[in-house]
Amino acid sequence: MTVYGNFPGSRPRRLRTTPAMRRMVAETRLDPANLILPAFVREGITAPVAISAMPGVQQHTLDTLRKAAVDAVSAGVSGIMLFGVPTDEKKDARGTAGTDPDGILQVGLRAVREEVGDDLVVMSDLCLDEYTDHGHCGVLTADGRVDNDATLERYAEMAQVQADAGAHVVGPSGMMDGQVGVIRDALDQTGHEDVSILAYTVKYSSAFYGPFREAVGSSLNGDRKTYQQDPANARESLRELALDLHEGADMVMVKPAGPYLDILAKVADSVDVPVAAYQISGEYAMIEAAAEKGWIDRDAAIMESLTGIRRAGAQMILTYWATEVAERLRRS
Repeated sequence: MTVYGNFPGSRPRRLRTTPAMRRMVAETRLDPANLILPAFVREGITAPVAISAMPGVQQHTLDTLRKAAVDAVSAGVSGIMLFGVPTDEKKDARGTAGTDPDGILQVGLRAVREEVGDDLVVMSDLCLDEYTDHGHCGVLTADGRVDNDATLERYAEMAQVQADAGAHVVGPSGMMDGQVGVIRDALDQTGHEDVSILAYTVKYSSAFYGPFREAVGSSLNGDRKTYQQDPANARESLRELALDLHEGADMVMVKPAGPYLDILAKVADSVDVPVAAYQISGEYAMIEAAAEKGWIDRDAAIMESLTGIRRAGAQMILTYWATEVAERLRRS
């Protein structure tokens, strides 16, 4: 080959020559502290129940939930986000099990705090959908619409009982207008000024939630398109962001993560508060299913997907692989 002058003048491949070199110049790093483990605690079971659409994930008993929290601490995971799964007979139109101090989520919160104290940031999903017999995230009007303002009253009650049960952070996920402000007021007025709000600021109406419906035993018929965001829209995410910050959100979230990395990047570039992203059940299930078929390298795909979310701007990632990945990172 004839070489002309300095051609090629730049050789980026020099910085890719060895694993040590690639590790040294990596622009994006994953750390166990970036990870939050979502976990489901189910009422009325004596052994954990596998979730068929999410291999490796289960509905916990209180005892296995405690162990999962301890394992997360040992791996260096920063937080755990709890979802309650009540028995069907406790579901009703107003989701009263969600505000019962002895409801399954509140019992789970107390159990985890008793087990790990402040060694793990204990977070609670603040939404009615797990507890309503219609499966929607709020109270319904007589003609079946979700009543935004009546739902806010229920969220204020939920915030108080979850904080009383030991939540360090509440995560309002219902996408009601004004939810962050109402919850902040409720927490402050009941002596819970130190409880943080992780706002589900950007939450799209997504087809990727499917396996989650099994995980929480959802009773939903229909969809949530009148309150969750349209996947076609981007600008309204920044409007939601401005509203949540004005109302007092301490942290903000984008959900789902993988299909909305462009939105995540916009949010991360726009704020000076911590940004989270939720790698949801469908994202998890697709990788596990393809790996089971032998079509992809499971471990490599997991790490690539999480690195992409981190690269897009998430400081915190909710992922069902949190403990597994944290252990792997600590070994590497």
